[in-house]
Amino acid sequence: MRIKPSVIAIVAAAGLGTRLGAALPKAFVELRGRSLLERSVSAMAQSGVVDAIYVVVSPEMEPLAARLLQGHDVTFIHGGAERADSVWNALQSIQLDDATVLIHDAARALTPSAMIARVAAAVEDGAQAVIPVVPVADTIKVVDNGFVESTPDRSRLRAVQTPQGFDLRTLREANRAYFAASASGDGVDFVPTDDASLMEWFDIPVFTVQGDPMAFKITTPIDLVLAQRITDEAQPAVLGAPDNPGA
Repeated sequence: MRIKPSVIAIVAAAGLGTRLGAALPKAFVELRGRSLLERSVSAMAQSGVVDAIYVVVSPEMEPLAARLLQGHDVTFIHGGAERADSVWNALQSIQLDDATVLIHDAARALTPSAMIARVAAAVEDGAQAVIPVVPVADTIKVVDNGFVESTPDRSRLRAVQTPQGFDLRTLREANRAYFAASASGDGVDFVPTDDASLMEWFDIPVFTVQGDPMAFKITTPIDLVLAQRITDEAQPAVLGAPDNPGA
């Protein structure tokens, strides 16, 4: 019988998030008295599937992060110059060879527990890379130099959320290959905007599962207003609490 691997969550919170226009980096902005970072870590801890949590922060923000996360069992990792560097730092710090890794953006602070579990389950069922997706509501245009080049078929487009789930060994191999190729200048012409794009570059199939509207990314002031309104009106289960608190 196959032994279920550990599930390790990596919460990315090292970015500045300047579009939010706050005095602090985005992950440390409060939403109804709780930081986005603390809400995201709580969602992982309460999901019922995560065994350990790594939080990636800048060195100067670690003291504040430690205060905000008092009572949570987390390991802090210092971020790098780019998001890919930060994730790679965390992957190298995991003292396991076999695990399911969930990589989550702290700005998606209202992500439901059920979605976290859904991503982890897909990896445990054999997928090497898994992303939660939702349909795109807007018409999307490809634009160059101010002119529309084409209009993709909206029915095939999906917006990608986090956490994204991966087989640890495969994700490490993809990162190692990417950074080696980048160092040598061997044909790497992109900076991965998410970990799934890095796996695509490494020719690993990326499986999709159903996302959730609540997992939206708090990026702009309008997003924060929406999140505040939701937290005023929503039930606890919607906001990352266990699906069955009495269990």
